[in-house]
Amino acid sequence: MHTKTLRPILRLFVVLISFLSVAPAVDAQTGAEGIPTLQNPITAAYLKKNLRKSQPRLVLNRDIEKRLKQQLKANPAVQNLYKAIQRDAAAIQNEPLLERKQIGRRLLGVSREMLRRVNMLGMVYRIEKNPAVLRRINDEVLAVCRFSDWNPSHYLDVGEMALAVALALDWTAGDLPKATIEEAEKALIEKGIQPSWPTENKNAWWAYGNNNWNQVCNGGMIAASIAIAERDPELAAKTIHRALDGLPNALHEYMPSGIYPEGSTYWDYGTGFSVITIAMLESAFGTDFGYGDFPGFLESATFRVLTNAPSGMYYNFADCGDRRGGNGDLVLAWFAKRTGNGAYFEQDRFLKPVDEMRRLARLDGAGLVWAAQFEEKTAGSIPTAWKGDGANPVVFFTGGPNDPHQYYFGGKGGRGTVNHGNMDAGSFVFELDGIRWVIDPGNQNYEDLEKTGFDLWGKKQNSQRWTLLTKNNFGHSTLTVNGQLHRVDGMATITKFKEGAPPEATVDLTAAFGDLLASAHRRFVKDSPTSLLIEDQFSPSEKTEEVTWQLLTTADVTIQPGGALLQQDGKSLRIENLSHPDLRFSVISLDPAPLALDRQIKGLKRIELRIPRWTMTQSEETIRIRLSGK
Repeated sequence: MHTKTLRPILRLFVVLISFLSVAPAVDAQTGAEGIPTLQNPITAAYLKKNLRKSQPRLVLNRDIEKRLKQQLKANPAVQNLYKAIQRDAAAIQNEPLLERKQIGRRLLGVSREMLRRVNMLGMVYRIEKNPAVLRRINDEVLAVCRFSDWNPSHYLDVGEMALAVALALDWTAGDLPKATIEEAEKALIEKGIQPSWPTENKNAWWAYGNNNWNQVCNGGMIAASIAIAERDPELAAKTIHRALDGLPNALHEYMPSGIYPEGSTYWDYGTGFSVITIAMLESAFGTDFGYGDFPGFLESATFRVLTNAPSGMYYNFADCGDRRGGNGDLVLAWFAKRTGNGAYFEQDRFLKPVDEMRRLARLDGAGLVWAAQFEEKTAGSIPTAWKGDGANPVVFFTGGPNDPHQYYFGGKGGRGTVNHGNMDAGSFVFELDGIRWVIDPGNQNYEDLEKTGFDLWGKKQNSQRWTLLTKNNFGHSTLTVNGQLHRVDGMATITKFKEGAPPEATVDLTAAFGDLLASAHRRFVKDSPTSLLIEDQFSPSEKTEEVTWQLLTTADVTIQPGGALLQQDGKSLRIENLSHPDLRFSVISLDPAPLALDRQIKGLKRIELRIPRWTMTQSEETIRIRLSGK
């Protein structure tokens, strides 16, 4: 072929290669199960060529630190957050050094405290270079590196400890004594990374898992690998490569809409480790290999905001805590930094007087960096009607930020077998006037249950987990048929959703009841600024004996003709029985709860409307209940 003919082809080839080099890093290819993949060029040679040589290089690097110091001079929110970090760092220096004290099967509390200490002390050292702070970091590092191990049988403990030690080495940037650096790097290899490569691979199931363990443990291993990359490039490369290969299995859970199926507090946990891992990859390599652009991941910030109710509680489905703290959300600040969306940046909370702030969280040293990187591109807004699909679908209706009624509704589908899931398909929470009228019983302490020999983590139909009120359908505001448990693998999906006035959503609950009902659908409608309509349409089967409508509350209850009246904190909410006014509600006290191991919730009660089979005269029956305030 003629040279002149070849030149246009060669130019086209160069353009194509250039385009591919700047294309989004989430690979167009998918894995064996249809899961998108990340770019993964990691080899020892890649590390040698592309890994930043100078420290710091984890979350911080020279350019990022320069901006942080500029913002500390000019940005009131960053200045105030740093004062809180200084306060916590000073308090740490009066605490005893950490000891290897395991609680049950976990060393996790010690690992988390080490990570908090490094975040506070390390950030203060980066800014001030105080020799006393450096000495304390040195003592902290030596203390944990001399533990017999970091408890690899529960690898979350190792993941968090490895991240802590890696950050301590990196943020001190060679200023620790050489003997400490040597001992810490050796510990990262022998107590951190190597136990994740056992011959029988018994400790590393999490590397390709689909829950928060994947994000936490792989994040810790990436940090440790970067910290020891010059010492053992082959080990570092194969560990980072495994992490980038396995992480999509956990990130897939955010798809398609951003719902985190394990609930809001586990969003904070898993997503917090995701964003610090993204920050470390970007600062060390100049790329996150597509991690931050994984489908559904950025959208999860909206989910997080919507789980925060006006009462100060979360929509606490799954194994979620009840109530958020008063500090600003610095994991969410990373999403504000990434998107420029001001709705994700909690400026007012970041500006609270330091003496009113609670102790900062264990990633908040890194969070200071994200707050400093935030540049608002849009004021943004959070939708007042929103639904997310996926493994644990959820829908929200709110009144918006200036709603005088403080309207809040969260409802869900899902199934018991989801990670940290419950038999709660069709359940919901409801607030008016900042009062949680309809509750979710929330989570309870794992160790308190496990130390008795209780099998908390079984996912079979007859697993012990489902005997607990916090886990079964008897402890949630949903339907129960024949007094039986929901089907543990019966997936309930949101089949219809309308965000316009009035917003509404329909959940197909059929699979949750197996053959006890022929079909079942629950429809939620915000039919006024102060009311919620719950409409259940179901078709009985030959096995249907009784259908029970349930509502969980801690309010005082008065049964009235055609419904019931709830009273709490000087306010009231009426429950109107629109479809069966001739049938009376009953109230079952759950204080005390049925089992000694149940979570004991003061004033908890279950309001029931029982509909016997003999009263069902139609092929499709309807229960219509309205909750209405004044």
